[in-house]
Amino acid sequence: MKATIWHNSRCSKSRETLAILNATAGLEVEVIDYLKHPPTRAKLAALYTRADMTPRDGLRKAEDKAKTISGADDDAVLDAMIADPILIERPLVETEKGVRLGRPPELVRAIL
Repeated sequence: MKATIWHNSRCSKSRETLAILNATAGLEVEVIDYLKHPPTRAKLAALYTRADMTPRDGLRKAEDKAKTISGADDDAVLDAMIADPILIERPLVETEKGVRLGRPPELVRAIL
């Protein structure tokens, strides 16, 4: 099976999630540095749909820029994330079994 992680190496939760993936026998892991190679708007929306999340659920609320869109609708939140990928909460992990936000990292085990 293959897993794709939308990763930020500076994030401890992202590193912990990647360690879980790398320790899973038989799993092919694709690591995407989402700050350098952000998902398209359509891909990000699809990830959230598969994870049963709204874009607001995937918003990195700790970022100052997130506060400026606190009352925005889902489309505006997605637009802001695409314009500035730091607003995307990480890590997102996708497998054939689904998508999970690795917060906490153990949540990804459900799709492995």
